[in-house]
Amino acid sequence: MALISLSLRHAKKYWTFIAAVLVLQLLSTIAALWLPSLNAQIIDRGIARGDTDFIWSTGGVMLLISLGQVATAVAAVYFGARASMGVGRDLRREVYRKVDSLSTLEATKFGAGTLITRGTNDVQQIQMLILMTLNFMVSAPIMAIGGIIMALREDAGMSWLVWASVAVLAVIVGFLVWLLLPLFRKMQDRVDAINGVLREQIMGIRVVRAFVRENFEVERYRVANRNITDVSVKVGNIFVLMFPIIMMVLHVATGAVLWFGGHRVDQGLVEVGSLTAFLQYLLQILVAVMMGVFMTMMIPRAVVCAERIRELLDTSSSLTFPETATEPTPAAGRVVFDRVTFGFPGAEKPVVKDVSFIAEPGQTTAIIGSTGAGKTILLNLVLRLYDMQDGSITIDGSPVSALTREQLAKAVSLVPQRPYLFSGTIASNLRFGRSEASDEELWEALRVAQGDDFVRAKERQLDEPISQGGTSVSGGQRQRLSIARALVAKPRVYLFDDSFSALDVATDARLRAALPEATRGATRIIVAQRVSTITEADQILVVEGGEIVGRGTHEQLLATNDVYQEIVRSQLEEAEAA
Repeated sequence: MALISLSLRHAKKYWTFIAAVLVLQLLSTIAALWLPSLNAQIIDRGIARGDTDFIWSTGGVMLLISLGQVATAVAAVYFGARASMGVGRDLRREVYRKVDSLSTLEATKFGAGTLITRGTNDVQQIQMLILMTLNFMVSAPIMAIGGIIMALREDAGMSWLVWASVAVLAVIVGFLVWLLLPLFRKMQDRVDAINGVLREQIMGIRVVRAFVRENFEVERYRVANRNITDVSVKVGNIFVLMFPIIMMVLHVATGAVLWFGGHRVDQGLVEVGSLTAFLQYLLQILVAVMMGVFMTMMIPRAVVCAERIRELLDTSSSLTFPETATEPTPAAGRVVFDRVTFGFPGAEKPVVKDVSFIAEPGQTTAIIGSTGAGKTILLNLVLRLYDMQDGSITIDGSPVSALTREQLAKAVSLVPQRPYLFSGTIASNLRFGRSEASDEELWEALRVAQGDDFVRAKERQLDEPISQGGTSVSGGQRQRLSIARALVAKPRVYLFDDSFSALDVATDARLRAALPEATRGATRIIVAQRVSTITEADQILVVEGGEIVGRGTHEQLLATNDVYQEIVRSQLEEAEAA
């Protein structure tokens, strides 16, 4: 049902192509069915009676029909390809938009490997099935039914051979489908697995090499590769059996026609031409059944792929954004957390609990705490990467849940803990948040982010190519480019998630000195690990166990908060030890 639903829904746009395929396949099949009958007439009337004129005239008609059949067949394949490729394109687009709309929770639940497979390999299987259906499944039934009618017309006495051959092939097909369906499901799951392993290894190649874990990762890939190979071999074994069996049925049927037909010719019950035509029609019938068998082999895998795509498309995102703006776009950037609580589904306790604070425009609010305290989650809640379970978050009095995606993106920019750059150029990455930014604005953002020096040192400067993920630049350079990207967007709220950790102390100090002037009037919320990064903050929130256990300036917390004192003490000891 999932396969039929997906195919019909997207095929509606291409009904003209599909109608053309149906008409052309019908004409091609009629031509194919007409040829054996004409051939029989040449044998029985032309050759038997020595009528050369009849042979030439009928042969000419057969040649014209053959050329017409070729032309209609080629045109049918063309229009079928246009329709199937269009359906595949639309389906990939729908899968991509669904993945793009999923919250972080749903995307994590599926996993990157399976989302990639469902948007590529699974769609391709459905696309190929539609193409083969339009090219074969239209002509195969017509060929089979028409062949049966024409064969009975030539010699009804041997009709039992047709029914016996078709029945044997139908039983074989049913058994093979029963064997293949669970194997194709396993195959797609193992394609997911090998994609996931390969993606992990490519993304984490530096870590693998740093810890000399190449052999371990090679073994992981070998296991995943062996698993998919085992299933593929089982599927291949079934296909290996299929064609010899079908060919055996075809040859046995041919032999039976010649044996029993020869006796009927000897008895004068049928002419040689009619027997030849009957044999050709029987072969056409069996070829049509073979095409049906080939298509049937593709259906189980496409059904599995359609179910996987349908599962993804039917997944409702836990995050819904308004289609149209009902609240004004934040202009000042005042962020208010009011008794906010959030926990992951199935978790024993919330990650953050009853958090309340106000981040004022023109000021810096810093968040510090131990690993796993819930600092990053607070920033993600502002961006609605997750939705809170209780409480509210407002920007200039507007709940973040009432803002559209565009409003939220315009108001808030994030510099993530692990900066990511996209393939392209330095300029294209910096303009990611505001495409109309001028080169002067890009250079100014780079100057504030302390990145203009290394960009100017590049041969092509702003047009310097960047590889996927930003692996063509160092970690510190990648982090500075990510900060510059946020500055170019000019939002009202800046979220820095431990964004200065890869910078040396001197660069960190220069950046922090330049940042207030460059973001004047905007709200700055900084998650930090190093105390030295946030000593000048207007407000520091100390988070422990998902709760705020202290707030104030650096001096106030040093004097009153035990947790903050412990953090400062531990970092001083590390610095002294170094």
